[in-house]
Amino acid sequence: MHESGDVAIIGAGIIGLAVAFELAGRGANVRVFDTSEPARAASWAAAGMLAPRTEHLRDDAMRNLCESSLAAYPEFVQAIREAGGVDPHLRLDGILHTAYSAQAFQRLQTWAGDLLRAGYEATLLARDEALRVEPALGKHLAGALIVSGEGQIDNRRLGRSLIAACKSRGVRIHTDARMLSLECDARRVLGVRSEVGYVAAGAVINAAGAWAARVEGAPTACMPPVYPVKGEMLAIEVPLGFIRHTTWIPHGYLVPRADGRLLVGATSVEAGFDARVTAGGVQRLLRAALEALPALAGFTVSETWAGLRPGTRDERPFLGATPLAGYFLACGHYRNGILLAAITARLLADAIEHGRPISQDFALDRPGTKLASA
Repeated sequence: MHESGDVAIIGAGIIGLAVAFELAGRGANVRVFDTSEPARAASWAAAGMLAPRTEHLRDDAMRNLCESSLAAYPEFVQAIREAGGVDPHLRLDGILHTAYSAQAFQRLQTWAGDLLRAGYEATLLARDEALRVEPALGKHLAGALIVSGEGQIDNRRLGRSLIAACKSRGVRIHTDARMLSLECDARRVLGVRSEVGYVAAGAVINAAGAWAARVEGAPTACMPPVYPVKGEMLAIEVPLGFIRHTTWIPHGYLVPRADGRLLVGATSVEAGFDARVTAGGVQRLLRAALEALPALAGFTVSETWAGLRPGTRDERPFLGATPLAGYFLACGHYRNGILLAAITARLLADAIEHGRPISQDFALDRPGTKLASA
């Protein structure tokens, strides 16, 4: 890989850092460029859920990609933990889905049957059983379902872990690169230009998240139609063990962290690049949490925040080569960026090291795709 020159990655989120870590492990000389701090933006704002079945993905290509990444996650986390020394707190202890009416519980029963027929493990819990598992759930609970094999990772710790792991492999991370642009000729990529000067690269990867369509210098035919989708969240300080499982409730979800924070998420609205936390968003989140767990009313809301997910119209990411030789995409992961980090890193590294094509299902020119400039 040294013979083909350096690899430059635009975007130091979880996706960009994961790809950098994988490529550096294969011998590449990698630089990562970002306009702000690494592992921020959507990577920092996420909940870190690893849950392809919970997402109810009806798109076969997307579901298979997510399942492949979930299967790769333990090995992925072990590698970055050993390289960087930071434990990102991976938990694959199942996700709990709640029902607060007989009709909702019937839907869980139907879904449980579908999961079992598909070869997944799922456990249906009657009301009393569910309350023994999660005593803090409201008394009006009708029942619950545990989907095994899914879980969460602390995405903020994952970011710190990847930064340390990348540095241990010699990856150079350039932040605050405000004047960042792609350099290319009519046929192929040449490198990246920023405040640190011009850096030649045999391959450049666009992992710029919600800003992927705004990379300066990229040809029109290579601009992915990625757009921002705002998600607001909040955290409530609770005693450790108050909620044990990552839990889906009507109109929201709860994600317990090892430091005592209970994350409540998440809204979804197309508002351009406006990343403000709104009163209406906080109200919706609190209403969902308090209707499911009235006991939360006495605890402290310690943090609110918003992030910009990189959306695409078909909710699939763009992965792989573009019409410009040497220019690759790893963007548009929408709600599944944390989950898809493991498989994205492997696929992009294979594409660059071996020239191995990635499925047309995730190509820039897949059916129904319009370029960002269209």
